[in-house]
Amino acid sequence: MPRIGYLLPTRERVMEGQHETAPLLALAERAEALGYDSIWVGDSLLARPRHDALTLLAAVAARTRTAELGTAVLLPALRNPVLLAHQVATLDRISEGRVILGVGIASDWPNIRAEFEAAGVPFEKRIGRMIEGLALCRALWTGKAVDWPAPGREGRWKVTAGMLGPTPHRPGGPPIWIAGAVAASRARAGRLYDGWFPNSPSVAEYPVQWAEVQAAARAAGRDPSGLTGAMYLTLAIDDDYTRAEQKLNGYLEKYYAMPPAETRKRQMSYAGSAEGAAAWLKSYADGGASHMVLRFAGDHERHLETASRLRRALGW
Repeated sequence: MPRIGYLLPTRERVMEGQHETAPLLALAERAEALGYDSIWVGDSLLARPRHDALTLLAAVAARTRTAELGTAVLLPALRNPVLLAHQVATLDRISEGRVILGVGIASDWPNIRAEFEAAGVPFEKRIGRMIEGLALCRALWTGKAVDWPAPGREGRWKVTAGMLGPTPHRPGGPPIWIAGAVAASRARAGRLYDGWFPNSPSVAEYPVQWAEVQAAARAAGRDPSGLTGAMYLTLAIDDDYTRAEQKLNGYLEKYYAMPPAETRKRQMSYAGSAEGAAAWLKSYADGGASHMVLRFAGDHERHLETASRLRRALGW
């Protein structure tokens, strides 16, 4: 049965000059009460200013009991992996094992390159930093003494007999889902991580690309049944199609500061009736997506209620 997640509007609230966290925490509580399986936050330092993902999720963890808590998506390359491992382990303890670490490499846009420069991180090295940094996190999450890099190998960080405490609630740490739908990202998802978390495949593309992730897992000697096929989707639900389109396009243009048609080529979005939204979500589930994270184009209280009703109608 597909699981449904909800993305908190951290970026939107900061854009509106509403920096308070109480309304966001109330939305998280409301989503859990409505039966959403997971609650998510985005990540950015300066490119798209918003609340710090891990700090906010710690507060959400204290206000919820059952929903999983995820990052959609965190940029590990911007962070020292020893500090990241410590933060995530603590968050997983606070939430008693409910964390999903969604990660990505970051898109190549001028404001994101500037964000990396401000953090003192070379943008061109972000993929290698992410892969090595997450491997170091996983080593530290074992709770055993870690020497990094291993003898005879090179590495960006040096750890000598380092032991992390606390360890995560779950042995080995939370599952790591990686974003991205290009061939290299799909291969990394299958070879190294616990889930695939794109936002760009169409309904027709998703099952084909998900099969490639599973094939990459098998080629690496891993059991593909242990991986999660996820999807990040944006919706504007309104029975008036024209109004729904206007809401979605206005939302995307304000969020990304570019023509919405460009964004909609890269990120799968829906505008229209509730019935159409249900059919759209079901198509992704039929294609193999077992966890869908929903981002709403405004009007969150109404959208939360509407999507909850759709889910019940679908028998999910």
